Amino acid sequence: MEKKRVSLEGKKVIMVPYMEAHVPKYHEWMQHPALLQATASEPLTLQQEFQMQLTWTQDPNKQTFIVLDREMVVGEFIHGDPHVEAMVGDVNLYMNNFDDPNMAEIEIMIAEPKSRGKGLGKESVLLMMAFAVESLGIHIFRAKIGESNGASLTLFRKLGFEEASYSEIFKEVTLELQVTKPKHEELLHLLGNVVTHA
Repeated sequence: MEKKRVSLEGKKVIMVPYMEAHVPKYHEWMQHPALLQATASEPLTLQQEFQMQLTWTQDPNKQTFIVLDREMVVGEFIHGDPHVEAMVGDVNLYMNNFDDPNMAEIEIMIAEPKSRGKGLGKESVLLMMAFAVESLGIHIFRAKIGESNGASLTLFRKLGFEEASYSEIFKEVTLELQVTKPKHEELLHLLGNVVTHA
């Protein structure tokens, strides 16, 4: 299945496919111990990061977008242009639950400290969920968040996610959201206000 390369334009964020041009800045972010811990990631070399970007774009069970802060986009937004100057984070979807193909794990990272607390994470998660429901047939979302990551826990709970389990070993909370008919309509309404570029 060929993955569609789309960008999603919201009010505060523009979400673009993860491109090669994004890798150096992404790699820079992933040198920060706090971000590595929050994302449960291992540090990679720049070469490994380029390789990772390639596998991400080709893997049909992963969907990733780089989050751009609309206010930081220089000039007019052009689909296909990486707009590295406006990169503030990423949002990912893993569709690797083969028992339930309608379930996906979602995660958000706003890496730039100056861009936190502005609602960019919330809009990014909602756009990704709307896209996943409409384009990928996802109906259950799951988020695994370290218990010390208060900002993420608060964000997902505000979006209606509820605690499903807790891992004592990983000190991780698993939150879930079942997309009900009203939630589906709310997400579709949101997507209706979004400019999609294919």
